[in-house]
Amino acid sequence: MSTAVDYKPPQAPDVEASHFDLEKKQSTVDHVEDSQQLDKTGHYANQIEHEETALSALRNHKWANLWIVYAIWVLVACSFDNNASSSILGIPQFRQDFGSAYAGSYVLPAKWQSAYSGGPAAATVIGAFASGWVVDRIGRKLLIGGCYLIVMVGITVEIIANTTADPNAVFFAGKFINGLAIGGLISTVMSYVGELAPTALRGVWTAMCALAFTIGPFMLAFILNAYGGLPNSWAYKSSFVAQYGVTGIGLALWPFMPESPTWLLVKGRDEKAARALKQLGYEGERAEHRLAMIKLTLAQARKETDGATYAECFKKSNLRRTIIAVMPLSIQAFSGIFWIAGYATYYFQLAGYTTSESFHLGIIQQCLSVFGNVLSWFMIERFGRRFLSLWGLVILTVLLFLTGGIACIGTMSANKAVTAFILFYCWLYNVTIGATAYVAMSEISTSRLRAKTAALALLFQSAWGTFWSFILPFIFNPDKANLGAKTAFIFAAQSIICCVYFYFYHPETKGRTYEELDEMFREGVPARKFATYVTEAQKRGEQVREDVAAGRAHL
Repeated sequence: MSTAVDYKPPQAPDVEASHFDLEKKQSTVDHVEDSQQLDKTGHYANQIEHEETALSALRNHKWANLWIVYAIWVLVACSFDNNASSSILGIPQFRQDFGSAYAGSYVLPAKWQSAYSGGPAAATVIGAFASGWVVDRIGRKLLIGGCYLIVMVGITVEIIANTTADPNAVFFAGKFINGLAIGGLISTVMSYVGELAPTALRGVWTAMCALAFTIGPFMLAFILNAYGGLPNSWAYKSSFVAQYGVTGIGLALWPFMPESPTWLLVKGRDEKAARALKQLGYEGERAEHRLAMIKLTLAQARKETDGATYAECFKKSNLRRTIIAVMPLSIQAFSGIFWIAGYATYYFQLAGYTTSESFHLGIIQQCLSVFGNVLSWFMIERFGRRFLSLWGLVILTVLLFLTGGIACIGTMSANKAVTAFILFYCWLYNVTIGATAYVAMSEISTSRLRAKTAALALLFQSAWGTFWSFILPFIFNPDKANLGAKTAFIFAAQSIICCVYFYFYHPETKGRTYEELDEMFREGVPARKFATYVTEAQKRGEQVREDVAAGRAHL
């Protein structure tokens, strides 16, 4: 019996399918080749930047450096407002308009002192946290512009406060509005500076951000010295009106501000990133190299992060990076800067100096702060972040113990000695942790999480600032615990713990590119070995550089 077999004629080959497979294979090959080229160009650019000196970086990145200066100016407006609320406590007319009579003078109630400082600090926490989420969606430029407008509203509310039925509440509202904007501005600007700065100047530029926090009080000291003795509300309103000028300059230049190329590349907007780089002075081959380096760094960052969320800041090696970026700003609060900066002028008056003398001392204090920060620009790249942070805090701790001890004597001579220690503290603080904390905030985090890490750093610092703002008036004021300069003991004790942290946990990042930092944190390099560790990125970059120089490779 025969079995029927179905006959199937041979089919013609599927030309379209074959063509599709060939295209797919070719696409894969092209993708691999593009990835290899990106890797090669990125490492080459990384090595070139690694070898660049500070002077050559100034010459080669002129427009990028100028826009960093603009970003630092944004911070000046923030520091101006931050200090205005506490410095005006030393103005008799302000205490008369907003306070009540006490022992032949006028004293602002402790609850409102706390509110004026603590409220804006709490608002800064909210603003920083919200900005970390918003800025990754709308970009650095739009957020800065929006915050500028909010600052203008806050200034206006502060100015009209004394004409209202409840001046303390209205003035508090103005400070709170400004606090929201300042939280967004500081965290965003620090990210922007970290993304634009050349490696050789990153420490200098981020340390210079701290200068903004001394320029604001510096300008304010001159204004208070000139107008603080007036017998009317312009004694303190003059400082608020001046904010219009500081903020107005930044707002006028804002339309020309280039967006961060890093943010644009994260969003996949390569063409806009190229245009932004052109605005920053990168053209032709230099622009291609810069793009490749940023893309390579972002590709490495994606291996460590699943997304750009706050939760990612606390996962894998990012947790360590978040702690290192956040802690220095918090240590500023632990070491007493909120007390020193906010209450120095008021203390000078309590110590026996006249109002005029206290304002003159305030000017000296701010001059020393500015000089200290300028000195840090040169020291931070010479001695490193870790060295300045650790040993600077050790000396500050000794100063705080001496200040508290001498304050216990209580004589006029002792008060003058305390004043001298406060002035010396302001200078040394700005040479050391006053500058290095902002460097850590900007450069430690991975590229994709930089905005959120900066927001967290500011959030925690502001949270501590809020705490001290509410507590200090009850500790310091003569109508409360009346500790005066003996308050220094509290911060000295906290600073000892912070010194231990710096020694064991804070790494040296001087001269490291972001690709190298990503690798070292990924490999778990101990903090004390960061300075001497040789990365694979360095080796790869040196090899590509040699191959290109010898003609064995082409970019």
